[in-house]
Amino acid sequence: MLTIHTEELSTQALQQYLQAAIAPRPICFASTIDLKGNVNLSPFSFFNLFSMNPPVCIFSPSRRVRDNTTKHTLDNLKEVPECVINIVNYNMVQQMSLASCEYPKDVNEFIKAGFTEAPSELVKPPRVAESPIQLECIVQEIISLGEKAGAGNLVLAEIKRIHINEAVLDENKKINPAKLDLVARLGEDWYTRVTEQSLFKVEKPNTNLGIGMDQLPAFIRNHSLLSNNEKGQLANVSAIPEQLKTNNHVSLSDEKMREIKDALRENNTTLAWKIIETSTAHQ
Repeated sequence: MLTIHTEELSTQALQQYLQAAIAPRPICFASTIDLKGNVNLSPFSFFNLFSMNPPVCIFSPSRRVRDNTTKHTLDNLKEVPECVINIVNYNMVQQMSLASCEYPKDVNEFIKAGFTEAPSELVKPPRVAESPIQLECIVQEIISLGEKAGAGNLVLAEIKRIHINEAVLDENKKINPAKLDLVARLGEDWYTRVTEQSLFKVEKPNTNLGIGMDQLPAFIRNHSLLSNNEKGQLANVSAIPEQLKTNNHVSLSDEKMREIKDALRENNTTLAWKIIETSTAHQ
């Protein structure tokens, strides 16, 4: 295993490792404005949701690693502490990338990247009309993490308005991730796309504790056909069939174990346990 002492690497080399490792990262496509009315639009992948009450997200327009200069977004936020965070989907990812070019301060990236300005309800910066979800935010605080090249500036942005294109909602008015078609940032020039094929669920009980791997029957816990990931899936239930709690001498054929694997692959833990239960009922 490669072990790296961060203090021994250049910032550029450290950036390559960490941005590849800590991924995928959601993209904050931030629109801001300065006191003269100059609009800026720029993407940031150091971004996430950090609080629900109040609803606060954080993004970081870091100092440029190349020359330690600050970005127009940060300069604007210090003048007008408001922004719109426009969520990026696949249909706009190339335009978003174009907006990341280092244009002069008085150049409007909406125009350069071909986006449409939509007036915000509460804040001064415009929204990106093409974005499926737009968050109007008031900046609570900007926290500098240093003055050296690559240092972050944490922007604490309280979400005041949420605008959602109804095309990405399901019949219950909830966001459907398959319809949203999000993209996220990896290292270097790499991105990833959230498609219906790439989506999967992990059942997580909210009130009942999972039994844990240590409580799985031995013939399940020690079976070589099941991966630890699959065993963890089976262990994330609140109870197991009663006969398996006392019968330590049961076993399953490889054929049955493959049926269990198929059920788990379909994210049907209930069916997997049903197969185990019926297959061991008379042993």
